Amino acid sequence: MSDTLTLRRPDDWHLHLRDGAMLRAVLPETARHFARAIVMPNLVPPVVTGAQAAAYRDRILAALPGDMSFEPLMTLYLTEDTDPDDVAAAHASGLVKAVKLYPAGATTNSASGVRDFDRVRGVLERMAEIGLPLCVHGEVTDSDIDIFDREAVFIDRVLDPIRRTTPGLRVVMEHITTRDGADYARAGGPDLGATITTHHLIINRNHILVGGIRPHYYCLPVAKREEHRLALRAAATGGEACFFLGTDSAPHVDHLKEHACGCAGCFTATNTMSILAEVFEQEGALDRLEGFTSLHGPAFYRLPPNEDRITLTRGAPVSYPAKIDSGDGTVTVFDPMMPLHWRVA
Repeated sequence: MSDTLTLRRPDDWHLHLRDGAMLRAVLPETARHFARAIVMPNLVPPVVTGAQAAAYRDRILAALPGDMSFEPLMTLYLTEDTDPDDVAAAHASGLVKAVKLYPAGATTNSASGVRDFDRVRGVLERMAEIGLPLCVHGEVTDSDIDIFDREAVFIDRVLDPIRRTTPGLRVVMEHITTRDGADYARAGGPDLGATITTHHLIINRNHILVGGIRPHYYCLPVAKREEHRLALRAAATGGEACFFLGTDSAPHVDHLKEHACGCAGCFTATNTMSILAEVFEQEGALDRLEGFTSLHGPAFYRLPPNEDRITLTRGAPVSYPAKIDSGDGTVTVFDPMMPLHWRVA
C-alpha cells in the first residue's frame, strides 16, 4: 500500500459556517482543504431570499483569509412564504445552487421551516422545471415518533410522496443515518443523491449515551444503532455515485453544547480528511475516496470537479487542536477516538 494519496481537491456538500465571529473562526478550517461547500441557510434570521443569500455570500468572502481559495455555494431556506420567482431568479443568476427544506422544529434554527408541505408545492414544481436541487433534512417532528425512527418515517410519509407528486425534482437526502436512507437513495434513480457525514461513519448511539452523556457526539439526526453505522460505511466506501460527502460540520461554543439543553452538532471541518482516509483505509477502499469526496457531488450538482489536487501522506499520528477559539468561546473539534495517520500535505 502506498503512503501517498493524491486526489482532486474535495468539496463539502453540507456545511454550517454561521456568521460574525464564528464565521471568521471556522471558515479557515474548511477552506484549508475544501474548494467549495454548500452553505446552510439556517442563520437567525434565516436566508430566505436571493438578496439575503448574496449578502451572506459577501460576508463569507470578506471573512476568507487572503491566502486561501474557497467558493461558497449558496442555498435558500424554504418557508411556506417562499416566492418561486425569487428562487428561480437567484438560481438563474448563478448565485443559488440549492434550496433547503427543514421540517419546522427538526433541528437547530429550524423554527421557520415547513409545517404544511402542500403550501410549498408551487416552489417545488418550479424547482423541478429549472433543475434546482432540494436539500432535505429528513426527519419528521411528530412527538409520538421515536427520535431513532424519524428518518425512516420521513421517507415514507414525506419524501416519497413529494417525489411522486413532483416528477423531475432533484433531491439530496442530507446526512442520512440509517440503512433505510441508504437503500432508498440507491433505488431513487439519477434525480436522488445522499450525503453522508464524517461523524456518522464513526459514532453510534452508544458513543453518546454509554458511561455518561457526551454532548460533543450529540447531533441531529442523532446517531443510530451500530447496524446503521456499518450500512453508512458500506455506502460511503462502496463507490456508488449517489453517495457523497456532506460533513454537516456544525460549530457551537462549548458552553452551549455542555448545557442542560445542549445544542446538536459535531464540528468536523478541522480533521475530516484525515478521518475519512483512515475509514476508507480500514474498509480497503482508498481508491474510492476521491469519488466520495471530489467527484460524485459535483456530478450530482452538475458542476465540474476541481482541477486542483491535494495530497495525503501516511505516517506518524496526526496532531490537530482539540478546540478552536471562536471569539465567543471555544469550539470542540470532533474526536474520532482513534489515531489518525493520514495528513493533508
